[in-house]
Amino acid sequence: MSPLPLPPVAQPYQLPFHYGALHQIGLDFLVDPDPVRDLLAKHHPALTAAEFAGRGLVSLNYQLYFAQYPFGGGITEEVEVNIVAFPTAAADRLPEVTYEQYAQGFDQTRLLGIARIHVLCDNPLAIDAGRTLYAEPKYPGGFEVELPSLNGPADHHAWTVRCKAADLSAEGAVERQEDPLFTFSADLGGLAPVPATNTPVTGYGTDSAGRALAGPMNLYQPYHWYDLSAAGPERTDLTVHTATTDIGRDLTRLVADTPATGAWTYQSPPVAAHNRPYYLA
Repeated sequence: MSPLPLPPVAQPYQLPFHYGALHQIGLDFLVDPDPVRDLLAKHHPALTAAEFAGRGLVSLNYQLYFAQYPFGGGITEEVEVNIVAFPTAAADRLPEVTYEQYAQGFDQTRLLGIARIHVLCDNPLAIDAGRTLYAEPKYPGGFEVELPSLNGPADHHAWTVRCKAADLSAEGAVERQEDPLFTFSADLGGLAPVPATNTPVTGYGTDSAGRALAGPMNLYQPYHWYDLSAAGPERTDLTVHTATTDIGRDLTRLVADTPATGAWTYQSPPVAAHNRPYYLA
């Protein structure tokens, strides 16, 4: 069998893409596997949905990131709705792991990856790059968020992400609408995180020709993973505001009122601090 060619890198992009800073939260939901299998087959026919103790795994994640370019800098927010899956053709190489082991990076084959179902983003350049380079189902979205920050209260450990509909203008700008699509939140105060070295994260896509591809993403420090199995359902919340949209229907069918079983966060450390001033006299 001949080696496969690498997917092309279209101009003006170049890879790898380097993040200057990243702040991220993910929520994992162990759910009924039947809707998961049906939706995955529709979007990614070369993949099989992973199962953990007979449950499928749906993962939501929010990203706030900065990137530096030759012409300056850019800030991007996005939310992914993913199904954890693996290539069907590689099923015989897949290790048997529990959800807790998967979340902590025990699967070093990296076959267990995130099959993207919806990706909402507020940066037109990132939307085009995701579609072009990684076959992501990426489209405009708007966000209102609350997150822990060194520039905020020290005792604030809660995350809230409200996702809103958006359109691309004729000039190519993302124009956020006021209609909320869904909101998810997590209060992680008082919970002990576990360092989880589970990268590279394999992201799966399927291009317009029906060809599956995988794009790995490396983080240079561990995630913080939180076991929510005994934390109580009040720790997290997912609310679908508009159930008539594609993403609203999918979230309702896949997750409904299932509580999250795990959460994971990543926040880039600061690189500088501007300190409090003092009087000279």
